[in-house]
Amino acid sequence: MRGSWIVLAGLLLAGADAQARIELKASHQFPGGKGDVRDEMVQIIAREVEKADVGLSIKVYPGASLVKATEQWNALLKGQIDISLFPLDYASGRHPQFGATLMPGLVLSHERARRLNQSPFMSDIKKIIEDAGIIVLADAWLAGAFGAKNKCILEPADVKGLKIRSAGATFAEMWAGAGASIVQIPSNEVYSALQTGVADATDTSTASFVSFRLYEQIECITAPGDTALWFMYQPVLMAKRSFDRLDPKQKEVLLAAAKKSEDYFFAESKKLDEEMIEAFKKAGRKVVTLSPEQVKKWQDIAWQTSYKTFSEQVPGGKALIEKALAVN
Repeated sequence: MRGSWIVLAGLLLAGADAQARIELKASHQFPGGKGDVRDEMVQIIAREVEKADVGLSIKVYPGASLVKATEQWNALLKGQIDISLFPLDYASGRHPQFGATLMPGLVLSHERARRLNQSPFMSDIKKIIEDAGIIVLADAWLAGAFGAKNKCILEPADVKGLKIRSAGATFAEMWAGAGASIVQIPSNEVYSALQTGVADATDTSTASFVSFRLYEQIECITAPGDTALWFMYQPVLMAKRSFDRLDPKQKEVLLAAAKKSEDYFFAESKKLDEEMIEAFKKAGRKVVTLSPEQVKKWQDIAWQTSYKTFSEQVPGGKALIEKALAVN
């Protein structure tokens, strides 16, 4: 009889432990298991949490296999997923202020991007995120580039008549201001668009130019250089309701894992630019960079288009731009 009670007690304890264990769903649109640093950010968090053995695990769904690229913000809010990593600008349709996180010529360097994370500019952005019911687990900024199938893009005149896929509305407005037409698709569909002639050119992060093998379609790439015209905020986000389900120890472990993930990404972010250049050169493609004078020409168009529209039409838009530019 005593043995039976011991077995029963063991089964009850095992059942209680299984019931207490929480598995979170993490989704993103980028290739998994192929060295993509954005996937690795999420994988680091999953591995660290699993290693801590606090009754918490994270199942990662890469490659938009669970939720489409542009639907992840809503999926977080609806409880379909718990964690995601995607360009925050994808949610600018719901919160237009997020467009400031993919604004031409606003960030310019990796070091300045990291300083922005602790600035009043980012405090305003994160308040909007949190008020919506989502929290930032890890900050990440990516430099970007732009390229075309049959020509190099250096001067504004170079994009006249091109069909350009743009990662966000603010860049799209700048391209349109220079005479291009805009193709609206997420980054994981760019390869096909270039291949089929739906698009002639694209802008995206340096990481995406490599992970989506765009060097197979792009003949000339304009790399970031010393002053990057293109930077994008792409954080790891979590639904607040999911975070609130966790006990104090689980929260502590998750936040520590997220900090490790963030530090890893910052260390790798500059390497992404060099890896893109190397990949394009290896494929026999042309790599160019903008001169300071050319950067100024693009910034002038941005001030006449995307900056002007953002300042006039987005609540608090002018103040956001000013706060970002105030960061040295």
